[in-house]
Amino acid sequence: MQGGFPFLMFVVIMAGGAGTRFWPLSRKLKPKQFLNITGSEPMIVETYKRISDLIKDEDICIILGQEHLEEAKKLFHGKAVQIIAEPFGRNTAPCIALGALYAMHKGVNEPISFLPADHYIANKKAFLESLKVAEKVATSGGIVTLGIVPVRPETGYGYIRREKDSFQVDGKEVYKVKEFVEKPDLETAKRYLQSGEYYWNAGIFVATAETIIKETEKCLPELYEAFIGLKDKFGKEEFQQALKKAYEKAPNISFDYGVMEKTDTDIYVIPTECGWSDVGSWFSVYELRKKEWDEADNLIEGETVLIDCKKSFISARGDRLIACLGLEDILIVDTPDALLVADLNRAQEIRKIVEKLKEEKKEKYL
Repeated sequence: MQGGFPFLMFVVIMAGGAGTRFWPLSRKLKPKQFLNITGSEPMIVETYKRISDLIKDEDICIILGQEHLEEAKKLFHGKAVQIIAEPFGRNTAPCIALGALYAMHKGVNEPISFLPADHYIANKKAFLESLKVAEKVATSGGIVTLGIVPVRPETGYGYIRREKDSFQVDGKEVYKVKEFVEKPDLETAKRYLQSGEYYWNAGIFVATAETIIKETEKCLPELYEAFIGLKDKFGKEEFQQALKKAYEKAPNISFDYGVMEKTDTDIYVIPTECGWSDVGSWFSVYELRKKEWDEADNLIEGETVLIDCKKSFISARGDRLIACLGLEDILIVDTPDALLVADLNRAQEIRKIVEKLKEEKKEKYL
């Protein structure tokens, strides 16, 4: 293994989700995780490459929506990764239960790492070091999560509060989790930052399959009853039908809310500084790519002409020139069939446009 991280764990890459805040680039058939947003390759491929030097392809499972199966097959052609398509979206709790059952089917006893497919991580080494420690802690039971050390009073993320006492594994501090807290207002976020006891919740979990299924049975019995029969169906003709029936019965609920906030098992958090971002909006992309800004703090993609513009993000992904005069804090994303013009500081609200398009039944733009 390269890099000194001989991982034994199994990995589930969670690639569901619609990515509506990246319209008009993100569409039903090609959501955020399948787009080149933060690098030269689709985010799902970047997530895979982050771990692929250290974990065998046979020990990687990608779970995604049925409508994205063909795209994923193209991206991972020739790779031995397992791809499982959910018949329809049911949030992260069913996805994680499905991944754990598949690992059980494969006879995996080692911890499983559940990774979102659409996150950006600047410092791969720091991320993998934390993941390695999480693997060791999870081997003895409980659920481990990576807590991102906050760098600003962020109101858009949920937080993890740690207990005061810690222990060390491979030189890294590990804490028990005291509580999970919802997205705070600005003043509360400032207090969290000052206290040093709170971390951003990145939705990254590490646990054995046995622990995941046991906690699902305790905290989400309806989901457990719907899914437990799948364990013996993988690889068989009846699997797809059984999976569809299971998802029809499954609650639409996140793993955070359904299990992490309810369980009485041990939960641990590992403080992690790895340049993480959930890349939740076009504004996030603008900030992440600060090194590419011009002298007036503009981020430019494609064929453009800018005069007296500043602090704007102009993305020309269609077949025409975009010319801008006197703009400030503006977002423009041009694609072959749709043009977005918005206040860059309101990029989080772009999903409202998608909702409006649905209301007006303009399906060809979704």
